[in-house]
Amino acid sequence: MSSRAAGSVLLRHLGPRVFGPGSAPSAAAPRPPLLALAGGGERGAAAAVWMRLLSTSSAAEAAVEEEVATSKGNAGSTAAAKAEAAEAAKEAGDGKKGVVVSSYWGIEPSKLVNKDGVEWKWSCFRPWEAYKTDTSIDLSRHHEPKVLLDKIAYWTVKSLRFPTDIFFQRRYGCRAMMLETVAAVPGMVGGMLLHLRSLRRFEHSGGWIRVLLEEAENERMHLMTFMEVAQPRWYDRALVLAVQGIFFNVYFLGYLISPKFAHRVVGYLEEEAIHSYTEFLKDLEDGKIDNVPAPAIAIDYWQLPANATLKDVVTMVRADEAHHRDVNHFASDIHFQGMELKQAPAPVGYH
Repeated sequence: MSSRAAGSVLLRHLGPRVFGPGSAPSAAAPRPPLLALAGGGERGAAAAVWMRLLSTSSAAEAAVEEEVATSKGNAGSTAAAKAEAAEAAKEAGDGKKGVVVSSYWGIEPSKLVNKDGVEWKWSCFRPWEAYKTDTSIDLSRHHEPKVLLDKIAYWTVKSLRFPTDIFFQRRYGCRAMMLETVAAVPGMVGGMLLHLRSLRRFEHSGGWIRVLLEEAENERMHLMTFMEVAQPRWYDRALVLAVQGIFFNVYFLGYLISPKFAHRVVGYLEEEAIHSYTEFLKDLEDGKIDNVPAPAIAIDYWQLPANATLKDVVTMVRADEAHHRDVNHFASDIHFQGMELKQAPAPVGYH
């Protein structure tokens, strides 16, 4: 076999691998310049392989250059965006650190001011949600348990007070935080279940959904306030996790089974809260606890004077608990009379 014939056989077998499927040179196709110079045979096949390698390396180099150019462009646009956000934050806060929130949907935080024209700094509540608690409410009012269900509710709450007294003793700041993490649960559970009931039955709630959810929000604001006063320890936080996890599920099932029992339990819990805050105030008056200035959030929430103290805050919180006591005992009485909550107007705005 001549060298020309051997070269043509080798090219026929290696052509598809070098040039790819369907790209093998045909007899009628024009020969590349390098192949034309190299001629046929073994030299032609070697030239074809060399051309393939050169074209592959050139394509790789072009891809790398394109990727580098793209990343440079992205880096430039990212840097420009960061610079723009920093400039906007500087303009909004006069050099102070701020949070710039941009949204595709056009949602922008509204700028609010209080009654004095000062910019409102709280996002957890609005100026029109601030109020003055009626501190003239009767704190000694008590629902005397007469029927069996009321007695069970009463002694259930009393049994929970004993371990609480042992654990917290006279640490009323941490005790208040613990109390509020529990007290904020019933209103949310009751409001949620009434909300779902209203949706299922296509009926109004008589305003009770709003009342119970407002109660839960008010209790949560108590917690936010006392967080500024007392710092919980790690075991306080662990206890809150355990108690909240247990209490939520127990109260949820209890409300499904008997709403009148659930509301009565909360009424007695609020009575215990009044007692705890009364003891808190005694220690403040006796100097056992420092009567520090009131947190800023409490001053705005309860519309207190600028020189308000912790004693003023505790007085407001105790009055709130007295109102929650009345609302829950009232709700339980409605159920005891064989009616549903929607049949009695809810005490909306009762503070």
